[in-house]
Amino acid sequence: MSGGASEFSKVRDFFYGRHLLRSEIPFSDQCIKRFIEKEYITAEPSVIRRKNRYVCRRCGQSDQARFAVFWAPSAKRHITYCRSCVVMGRADELTSLYSWNLAAENSWEPIKLSWEGTLTDGQKQAAEALIEAIKEKQELLVWAVCGSGKTEMLFPGIEFALNHGLRVCVATPRTDVVLELLPRLKKAFEKVEVSALYGGSEDKGSLTPLMISTAHQLMRYRDIFDVMIIDEVDAFPFSADETLRFAVDKARKKNSALVYVTATPSDTLKKRAEAGLLKSVRIPARYHRKPLPEPRFLWCGNWKKKLEKGKLPRSVTDWVRQKLQSRLPVFLFVPSVHILRKTTDYFQKLNIRAEGVHAEDTCRKDKVKRFREGRFDLLVTTTILERGVTVPKVQTCVLGAEAPIFTESALVQIAGRTGRHYKHFSGDVVMFHFGMTNGMKKAKKHIEYMNKLAQKNKLLD
Repeated sequence: MSGGASEFSKVRDFFYGRHLLRSEIPFSDQCIKRFIEKEYITAEPSVIRRKNRYVCRRCGQSDQARFAVFWAPSAKRHITYCRSCVVMGRADELTSLYSWNLAAENSWEPIKLSWEGTLTDGQKQAAEALIEAIKEKQELLVWAVCGSGKTEMLFPGIEFALNHGLRVCVATPRTDVVLELLPRLKKAFEKVEVSALYGGSEDKGSLTPLMISTAHQLMRYRDIFDVMIIDEVDAFPFSADETLRFAVDKARKKNSALVYVTATPSDTLKKRAEAGLLKSVRIPARYHRKPLPEPRFLWCGNWKKKLEKGKLPRSVTDWVRQKLQSRLPVFLFVPSVHILRKTTDYFQKLNIRAEGVHAEDTCRKDKVKRFREGRFDLLVTTTILERGVTVPKVQTCVLGAEAPIFTESALVQIAGRTGRHYKHFSGDVVMFHFGMTNGMKKAKKHIEYMNKLAQKNKLLD
């Protein structure tokens, strides 16, 4: 083979575990052709027609409404492409996806966990269950309350996997969670190469022993991970997008461990666990052994009508001012970007140091960082920050808790922002509303139940 062993190694190392378009591959056409002829590389159409229906091989999309056509002069016909994953490069009938055919052994030096903390009894229980699931290549549900130290309880399992030559991926629904987890995992595994994959990441396309990735980015991988840990499996967009679930399944090996970690499992996961079809472990207490703050509901009248006039109910304003006067930072969750902008403007006009943040905000990462550093006092946010973000001393409120977007799961996660720090374990969680909903009632019951369970199991001080 032209280029010899060094060329083979370079191409193998690049392709192994990846599922890429030609535009993402740095090798020449001649080089790729040689490897295809030797059957080391497979090229397959990225969009195929199966039983008169189009299917995208990269993201698994099969909803025909998610496909469109363009005119291809070279083919002298219209070509169908997938709109679902077009942001990652166009997958269509004429464009191939390339992948490596041969099996390869993972090889890296044995590692030692750098983290020197101590796990609680509940965390140890979850860590042991995780190691067992990795050994047996099983599915596992870790149902652990917000602030239970879910990341730390993963450490022993990740260490076990890496020391047995197993590649680990922690998949998350959102970029914010990737950015929150990255420094913690790098600190815990100082001698391990860790990469973080998300839109705009410099690591995009990397392949390292330990990876943290949004589910979207996993579309570029196939049959590569021995351990797939899905953090916050119930969160949007993972919970609502079948293509993301497809991406996770495609990226992990057929014979691999699959672990779901969440404070708010879906009804489907709960039923599977209760029926004995899914192994599970439940952690009802936080790592600092203090109870979860239980939310209060405060009726605030027709707040939308007031906001359209540039005002907010006095109960909301007074509560925020009281917390800020006590030098406590405040998370204020709102149901939409429109309401976020009006609410942020309102508080800024009161000379309160306030900022707003939402999914499309390009300064989102910087604003969260400045809020955590205390450079402003009030962060108005959509549900984008309902999980994965920890700010010491933060007090939490919801404006318009009756809005459909504030489901039981969302409200439990939002309440979980407060009282997470071991030195600041108490705090206030208030849900301002213009009418009670089942979601609000269920969220309160959920939190109360976990506190009772923790008390019963003697997990609280």
